[in-house]
Amino acid sequence: MTLWQHRMGAPPAEALLAFTESRSFDERLWREDLEGSRAHVEGLHHAGILTDHELEVLQRALAAVEDEFATATFVFAPADEDIHTAIERRVTEIAGDVGAKLHTGRSRNDQVATDLRLWTRRTLVELTEEVVRLGELVRELAEAAGTAIMPGYTHLQRAQPVPVAHWLLAHAWALERDCGRFLDALRRADVSPLGAGALAGSTLPLDPSWVAERLGFRAPFVNSIDAVSDRDFVVEAIFAMSLTGVHLSRLAEEIVLFTTEEFRFIRLDDAYATGSSMLPQKKNPDIAELARAKAGRYIGDLVTVLTVLKGLPLTYNRDLQEDKQPLFDAADELRRELVAMRGMLGTMTFDFDAMRQAAGSAYLQAIDLAEFLVRRGLPFRRAHAVAAGLVRDSLERHVPLGELVAAHPQLGEEARALIEADEAVQRRGDEGMASFASVRRQVELLGDRLASHREVLAHYRGRAHR
Repeated sequence: MTLWQHRMGAPPAEALLAFTESRSFDERLWREDLEGSRAHVEGLHHAGILTDHELEVLQRALAAVEDEFATATFVFAPADEDIHTAIERRVTEIAGDVGAKLHTGRSRNDQVATDLRLWTRRTLVELTEEVVRLGELVRELAEAAGTAIMPGYTHLQRAQPVPVAHWLLAHAWALERDCGRFLDALRRADVSPLGAGALAGSTLPLDPSWVAERLGFRAPFVNSIDAVSDRDFVVEAIFAMSLTGVHLSRLAEEIVLFTTEEFRFIRLDDAYATGSSMLPQKKNPDIAELARAKAGRYIGDLVTVLTVLKGLPLTYNRDLQEDKQPLFDAADELRRELVAMRGMLGTMTFDFDAMRQAAGSAYLQAIDLAEFLVRRGLPFRRAHAVAAGLVRDSLERHVPLGELVAAHPQLGEEARALIEADEAVQRRGDEGMASFASVRRQVELLGDRLASHREVLAHYRGRAHR
């Protein structure tokens, strides 16, 4: 029998049960449901609603159910439409009449919101830890790259020489921002809805603040209507996952390009690449290619939840059942992707000679020639025209650019020295720019930022496991 069957004069139709059930996907919330139920019964005891004996009976029953789930011996009944129904039914079977008191002062509305916040909080901590690990790995790769240089690109055309470390750190800083977004989402998810009931709370002397503290939440709800209808935390969590996926996709795209024979900048370890079923010579970057595709999947999950919420009246509506699968999907896929990307990046090798050769073209320092003239007082547009004219003349006449620079009356031998790639990199020494000294400072700063994120994560882990 369902929890609401007493209101109806006829049993539910099979079609209704088949369409509305959520147990097939929300049963993964069993840990959170049991955690919330333990805090709830302790809160009922704290409020004087349960006796010491009743509390003990319910605690034993909840522990028995937890053991059944942990050992994969829990048996679902046909009428278990969701994980909450299943656990309450089983607790009542074990505890007898006392089990009927488990749902006192609670609705599935605040119950599922609590479960989902607990799950989201734990998952965001875990995902942030994975992003931190990946960021630390990319930082280590940047540090190990030393003074290696490569071309930087705009429009996928060689633009200017940059340290390999500077390129790697550009991706690492995106991951560092992702950590910040996950932690922001985590802070807003860290609010307890328990005690809000169906939408207006309860006449029983519940103490939501006490229960919130028992569950390790930073605060209880401030508005019971908002508490049961709010799914902003789901949207924010999936958005953080989606943008992380987008950043990984951009990195993956460059890995795909740089491992081609046309670039030859990077070689993948055999353990993190695949072969072809037909072409014996092939070595394919499948992890990177799938990382590009997964970004679309996360974005689809995000759009699903936003569309569910759009125009949804307060408070709880069954539409909100559709918040879980997109959240679970995005989290599961991103977790696997982060682990795979870390393995791929941690085992790949760089061909620094090929990178330096690609960065060695004198044309990549054309902007330095223009800025040389600017320092001599020439307006930038005129200086740009001089440099561009020299590049065009060099390409059309097949004359080395250095010769033309040395012979130019406004440039000469002093300017000719500007077109060395290493010197061009070193001249960009201000904070955040591409000199080796600036890159070293970036490496240190990034390490400090990631360490700070680890401290925040340790704080959340400490509160969640009290």
